[in-house]
Amino acid sequence: MAKKGTDSKTVEIRNRKAGRDYFIGETFEAGIQLRGTEVKSLRAAKAQINDAFARVENGEIFMYQAHISEYDFGNLNNHQPARPRKLLLHKKQILKLKSATDSGGTAIIPLKIYFKKGLAKVLIALATGKKLYDKRESIKKEQAMRDVRRAMSFRRK
Repeated sequence: MAKKGTDSKTVEIRNRKAGRDYFIGETFEAGIQLRGTEVKSLRAAKAQINDAFARVENGEIFMYQAHISEYDFGNLNNHQPARPRKLLLHKKQILKLKSATDSGGTAIIPLKIYFKKGLAKVLIALATGKKLYDKRESIKKEQAMRDVRRAMSFRRK
């Protein structure tokens, strides 16, 4: 029997470009304000957040360019796919994010969208952009780790 509150099918939309293009700093878990058809599209994993970012405006934080596709079985009241969505955080966390982004050089990037106890959550992070040589270095490290794993798997056989 499955535990109460666990789903056999967990939905997780990831930002795959984030680790490659940014140095990831402090992370925050935020709620997201959605409409009914947006929740249904998220549960069907019809979303992408590769180009998304967040901004603090008037003491509130909004996520831009996150694309949640229209619900296939929706009607006239379907949502707009790329509308700005409000993120729900505590006031202290919003002030911390605002002070970090106002100082310059950092951005607020969503890393993933997932469901926790039936509620949609967004994992956002303070991120600093990588230069081209940093990207090359991280690609070399990933390739080296891949070669080591491949050699270890051949050794086990």
